Amino acid sequence: MTMGKIIFYEERNFQGRSHECQSDCSDMSSYLSRCHSCKVESGSFMVYDRPNYMGNQYFMKRGEYSDYMSMMGMRDCIKSCRMIPMHRGQFRMKIYEKENFGGQSHEMMDDCDNIQERYRMSDCQSCNVMDGHWLMYEQPQFRGKMMYMRPGEYKSFRDMGMSGQRFMSMRRIADM
Repeated sequence: MTMGKIIFYEERNFQGRSHECQSDCSDMSSYLSRCHSCKVESGSFMVYDRPNYMGNQYFMKRGEYSDYMSMMGMRDCIKSCRMIPMHRGQFRMKIYEKENFGGQSHEMMDDCDNIQERYRMSDCQSCNVMDGHWLMYEQPQFRGKMMYMRPGEYKSFRDMGMSGQRFMSMRRIADM
């Protein structure tokens, strides 16, 4: 499995103190007082604007983010990050219209840019990720707020702090 590496900097344009991560970090405040730029040298990461992998989530793949807050529309600094392991093999996720795996359901093995058009589903409130890692987006065409989903059962997005948020498109996290 390929390891990821991300370097966070206190100031824009990779200036100021820095902190390097090669795994999950639940609270960046013990390393940096703020974070305004970063470089993903390998792998991919989800970054969060609150500690403990809470708040708004943003996907970062290999590249340089000299001023990620304005580039990505973030209103707050990165406070925690999670490395996304690279998955080789098939991707499978079953999405459900209602909480607790209720209502209409569909099994997915590839990206879906609009669940309403493809499956005639107006909402997705729970899912079971069987294989691979996925990003779910609140709007069609992979836009809007996103949520990282790793293998597991997710009975209620509302109970996960995603109250009132709908997910309308899903994308596999593969070698991007």
